[in-house]
Amino acid sequence: MPAMEDREPFALSHPPASPGRPLLGLTVLVVEDSAYAAEALRLLSLRSGARIRRADCLKSARHHLQVYRPSVLIADLGLPDGNGLDLIEEAAGRFPRIGVILGLSGDSFGEETAIAAGADGFLAKPIASLARFQSEILTHLPADLSPGGAPDRAEQDIIHPDPLAYRDDMAHVADMLNDGHEEKVLDYVAQFLRGVARSAEDGALAEAASGLARARAQGAPLASPTARLAGLVQQRLRGARPI
Repeated sequence: MPAMEDREPFALSHPPASPGRPLLGLTVLVVEDSAYAAEALRLLSLRSGARIRRADCLKSARHHLQVYRPSVLIADLGLPDGNGLDLIEEAAGRFPRIGVILGLSGDSFGEETAIAAGADGFLAKPIASLARFQSEILTHLPADLSPGGAPDRAEQDIIHPDPLAYRDDMAHVADMLNDGHEEKVLDYVAQFLRGVARSAEDGALAEAASGLARARAQGAPLASPTARLAGLVQQRLRGARPI
């Protein structure tokens, strides 16, 4: 089924964009497996006036894109069923093209690889600044999709996702670790938690996730770094680290 433009029928019913809601009339598709990071993007989108839809894996994202064409696609690079770079490359090659395609990651190499895959720009985790979020979209938005509203320069306008979303992510990881410690699972857990922890500015958990990733890369024993990571996840589930 060909993709369909999702913006115009809704945009006609909206008042003009304003400095407080510069993305009014746009639809943002967020492809993100972390409930906490997705909640941050939901708040940023709604505060900007945009509608948001979410996919938590490549399969779901591809289904969304068969049904409609969002104004903006924001794709996390690490997903449970593959690499977000593949989705970025596919989306960049579609015609008509999505207005703005942004990569999303907490890894330092993320921006370079996302741009090489065809992304227009990049959002680095943690994502909390409303001004940075709006600017990254508006900078790359084609003129025919621009709502016409210049954003407020509220650099200190920071959003705060619901801490319950962070606990949801911890419960997800705990379930995965309870199901087994296969290397493929541990690779995903390390990548997932590194991004989530950076989004929540949880330094101890981010370092533990990086430690597990280093052990895997070096072929070192995994029992100790896995146990440390699992212990921190259980602490977060018990509320030992409020966010």
